[in-house]
Amino acid sequence: MSTENHPAQPPTGVGLAGLREAAAGCRACELWEPATQTVFGEGPETARIVFVGEQPGDQEDRAGEPFVGPAGKLLDRALGDAAIDRRDAYITNSVKHFRFTPTPKRRIHQSPGAEHIRACKPWLEAEFAVLQPEIVVCLGAVAAKALISPSFKITKERGQLLPWTPPGRQLTLLTEPDADGDEPEEEVPAQTWMLATAHPSAILRTPEDARAAAYDALVADLKIVAGALA
Repeated sequence: MSTENHPAQPPTGVGLAGLREAAAGCRACELWEPATQTVFGEGPETARIVFVGEQPGDQEDRAGEPFVGPAGKLLDRALGDAAIDRRDAYITNSVKHFRFTPTPKRRIHQSPGAEHIRACKPWLEAEFAVLQPEIVVCLGAVAAKALISPSFKITKERGQLLPWTPPGRQLTLLTEPDADGDEPEEEVPAQTWMLATAHPSAILRTPEDARAAAYDALVADLKIVAGALA
């Protein structure tokens, strides 16, 4: 990590709206400077499912919203085919700024480095702390390696529901300590599940003769998620 990069420090107790407002001024890594704006997550605080991608792309950087470009449109179609309503989901990215290489004609996507993921991870953890989702879906290898394991292989381990504990999940007291000094009862939090699948942009880059099969595999993974939410 460069000396300019450090973990972000999100505020607490402010909800998603407060986090989004604070993240707009994030300077935890150098990606903020060439980017148009911070692209924070979108969706209701009541969302049962959270989708986590890599980083915003060119169109997302300009619009300030996640997954609104070609990959977002493909994701919308796949969600529809899997009977998942995007309006009931929360969609975000591991890194909240667009990393790119400028050229005379366009800005070329550049994958975020480990230092950018580490700097931005507190924002993602703050989102989880508010949302407390039932299922988290990692879209692509960057999100899966950040949240599951650095050695996670999408090609081998995709489509599997794995138990996972989001940051910020705490036991809830069901009873107060009584006069006799008995310990209060604790409510065990509901299990959160994690599933990794391909990033929609990877499907768009798949050779045309294999693209339909890659799309069908994405939908099949999302149907596992839909079944778990039923």
